[in-house]
Amino acid sequence: MNRLSGKAAAITGGGNGLGAAIAQRMADEGAAIAVLDRDPNGRAVAERIAAGGGRALFVQTDVTDEAQVSAALRAAFEAFGRLDVLVNNAGITGFETGSGPQSPEHASLDDWRRVHHTNLDGTFLGCRFAIQTMRAKGNPGAIINMSSRSGVVGVPGAAAYASSKAGIRNHSKTVALYCAEQGLPIRCNSVHPAAILTPMWEPMLGSGPGREARMQAFVRANPARRFGRPEEVAAVCVLLASDEAPYVNGSELTIDGGILAGSAVSPGASDD
Repeated sequence: MNRLSGKAAAITGGGNGLGAAIAQRMADEGAAIAVLDRDPNGRAVAERIAAGGGRALFVQTDVTDEAQVSAALRAAFEAFGRLDVLVNNAGITGFETGSGPQSPEHASLDDWRRVHHTNLDGTFLGCRFAIQTMRAKGNPGAIINMSSRSGVVGVPGAAAYASSKAGIRNHSKTVALYCAEQGLPIRCNSVHPAAILTPMWEPMLGSGPGREARMQAFVRANPARRFGRPEEVAAVCVLLASDEAPYVNGSELTIDGGILAGSAVSPGASDD
């Protein structure tokens, strides 16, 4: 339980879902944690980690705001004296406004831009300031970017989401190559979950007596025949953040129960 002992990690979107699971698991492995989230509920995640004996702080952060991202990573560095890991996890599907499916034909330009602003611009800003912060300290660093199965295949009903996640997939490789070219000991990898049961799924699953049937429909094409758990994604992020994976760089790790191993594509509009 000390695979990240002595390290400090910042997790965007760390207030719920995958981000909260990653923050808790990294804290359990000995890392000091900066929970970055625009939702003030992220404070509860940091307080829970601290109550369990870990080191944690909460910084309310909108990842679309350049100044806020810079200030948040600087606050993490100042609090812990180092920054070893950044997980760019904050993201939206585009369905939060209740606008329905976002096909290439009917998605509005405003919705397209809003999804990319959060998912892709937020990842860009996180990488940018993490590189600068890690360069200043000189110790090895790991950047983990949350892409998706949707970044590898098309999703007719979530055009903006799929496009943004594909951009994250490619940018992760660019960051990895750039840092290597600069002689920086900073690795960058992307993680590609699919059908992980997080709050992102709630608008599609709904409640009431039909919920279980809808859940089964969404995972029918998944060889695992179930949703994944946030803790399963967190475990992979711990590996990528640890000193056990120094040769893993510019890679994409899929966590999908086997969906991409075959030709079937589940009907879900989003995967995380």
